[in-house]
Amino acid sequence: MIQVKNLSKIYKQGELEVKAVNNISMKVYDGEFTAVVGPSGSGKTTLLNCIGGLDSCTSGGVIVDGEPISSYSSNQIIKFRLNNIGFVFQSYNLIPVLSAKENIEMVMLMLGYKEEERTKRSTELLEKVEMLDMSDRRPNQMSGGQQQRVAVARALASKPKFILADEPTANLDSKSTANLLDIMSRLNREENITFIFSTHDQRVIDRARRVVTLVDGKIINDRNE
Repeated sequence: MIQVKNLSKIYKQGELEVKAVNNISMKVYDGEFTAVVGPSGSGKTTLLNCIGGLDSCTSGGVIVDGEPISSYSSNQIIKFRLNNIGFVFQSYNLIPVLSAKENIEMVMLMLGYKEEERTKRSTELLEKVEMLDMSDRRPNQMSGGQQQRVAVARALASKPKFILADEPTANLDSKSTANLLDIMSRLNREENITFIFSTHDQRVIDRARRVVTLVDGKIINDRNE
């Protein structure tokens, strides 16, 4: 379970303070498929970044399975992210000089997996996201939808507790979005992987079983299907 407790994040712009997230408390349980929605500037990405340890909290904190990750040192949070959290970004963030297979294996390499284990798991993951036939292609040889599927496979490489997906469909066409959401829904349903999205995309919102709406850094609605 992820527990967000009285979380605030303030950015300073000169003498001006901007409260990107304003005293948010919420819980996300294992196996949820949750969309965090709201207008631009509502705090969606900042909230995900704080949950994932990519950004520090100004006050309050985040607890994951009893671990107070907001109080971790830089080295502790890096290790925790690598072992427990998968990230999917709007811009894919694949390494351009590596193939699909190598992008996925890079995470396992950092975790100390042996070559045989890396090969086996990357093959399994590419099969799950329907990209096995493109395992040797580099990012510039793939469409946006294909790159994002590889990014999902990479996010799963460490067998994370949950996946944080920041506007994962923003650069995709309708068909690619539908394919990606089908894959994510199946992984959530069959493997009980927790997904938390930040999104503007109604297609993602329609698939989510829980929708948390932010405005000006505050939760104004939290709806479960």
